[in-house]
Amino acid sequence: MKPRIPRWKRCGHGPGTLSPEDQAVVDAYRAMLAALRTPEPWTPGSGQDIAVRVGPFIERAHTRPGDDHGPDLIAVALVHPDTPHAAAYAHRYSRKGWLRCQTNTILGGWNPAYAMLTHAAAGLDLPADVGMTPAHYGVHVEARKPDRTGYTLLRLGPYNQARHADRDADRLNAQLATAADTAVPGFTLTAKVAPFDVSDHRAYSDPYAADAAVLLAAAIEGVSAA
Repeated sequence: MKPRIPRWKRCGHGPGTLSPEDQAVVDAYRAMLAALRTPEPWTPGSGQDIAVRVGPFIERAHTRPGDDHGPDLIAVALVHPDTPHAAAYAHRYSRKGWLRCQTNTILGGWNPAYAMLTHAAAGLDLPADVGMTPAHYGVHVEARKPDRTGYTLLRLGPYNQARHADRDADRLNAQLATAADTAVPGFTLTAKVAPFDVSDHRAYSDPYAADAAVLLAAAIEGVSAA
């Protein structure tokens, strides 16, 4: 879907040069068209703000550090185009939280020239459905040696609510405490709540499809059998 491009008409029929105000509008419009024709390339993992298509509009989005490198999905938060100078209106955007963003909806790096194509410029709030589901939470079971080197044994997620992730992390840590010396010899296993890493979503096991304790036992058994 093509972005919605506003159209203006000059009032009056008088000849002569444009007024400074009209010229500023024309310049902004030309800058927007140029930005659409040649978007700034987005580099995964760069941490830069990006321009994302939301229906017929274009919105500014922050990428979540460490979760902005996936080939098909990354985590973003939609923000007001005038951030950080839009405190009075920021809540209209920030209430959405972190979202799962398909990378094929990313136009490129954010350019201030896109501001006129946002919901804010049209005097609108973001719609209830922006075409992105919440990024939610995860639980990582980490295996660490005494020198703190190690790896992530198991990733669970996404959890719809933080309390669900907290519950499973507590359950898994209680389970691990009873077998600390035999679970994975030479390693200490710890379950921690973490943001669901959208970029690596294929590495996660669904905690709603199988019990977290069963998934952990299978992961430990897989290491023991290797």
